[in-house]
Amino acid sequence: MTTDDGQLTVEKNIVYCPMNHLQSLTPRPFLESDLGEFPFTVPVIRSLSEIQFRAPVTFFVGENGSGKSTVMEALACAVESITVGSESVKTDKTLAPVRKLAKYFKLAWTKRTRKGFFMRAEDFFGYARSMRETREELEEEYNNVERDYKGRSKYAADLARSAYAGQLSAMQNRYGKDLDNFSHGEAFLTLFQARFVPGGLYLLDEPEAALSPSRQLSFLSALKQMVENEAQFIIATHSPIILAYPDAQILQFHEGEIREVKYNDLEHVNLTRDFLANPEAFLRYL
Repeated sequence: MTTDDGQLTVEKNIVYCPMNHLQSLTPRPFLESDLGEFPFTVPVIRSLSEIQFRAPVTFFVGENGSGKSTVMEALACAVESITVGSESVKTDKTLAPVRKLAKYFKLAWTKRTRKGFFMRAEDFFGYARSMRETREELEEEYNNVERDYKGRSKYAADLARSAYAGQLSAMQNRYGKDLDNFSHGEAFLTLFQARFVPGGLYLLDEPEAALSPSRQLSFLSALKQMVENEAQFIIATHSPIILAYPDAQILQFHEGEIREVKYNDLEHVNLTRDFLANPEAFLRYL
């Protein structure tokens, strides 16, 4: 799909992006026995055809219920992505229906990567809470060493303290004192950057849920730096700010179909622009 010097090539009239790890998703024909069950009843899944990823950043955009999160979750299962803040994609009960869909996905790679992660907005909040609980448990164990090692050698007690102190130090170095004490936006960006590894595939479902408008701009800046480190992103979002990332591919989920659109043609963008230009025109009907 790329030449030896990394230049863009064309195969069977398909344009590939040499910066991408994942180039395309093609569904195999669904079995008739599956068509009556979710997620195969979702219109966009019924009509699903090849999705080509033409840019390092691809956005899924559409109304709630349009199927964008369903495709995102199934894709995460298909690539066996690491998760942030939830169970493995192989065991998470909430992903059980889309795991069946994922088995139909045929993925084309430039180079298969195991780096990166999958994160949903709700998983982030759970992860921050889990980090706080883990830190508190380690601090309690550290403080109880004197009691638990009473009658044993000072050397043994010092080893135990050292183990707990090392884990606490590693957490603080990576995430700061406590993710749960940050604002949601600060905590999200801290976690996002701490877990970033160059050359990975990152699947994010509605990251704007944790981000104020100014933090969304910070997120775009972080996104740019990560793309420069050979990362690929597929992001489901409603945010006109995040959708403005330069040269991104935008795939709109609408009326049971997926089609590539330009930023200025998005209803999300035009509605937001019209509202900000004249909010009274909308609010007078409340």
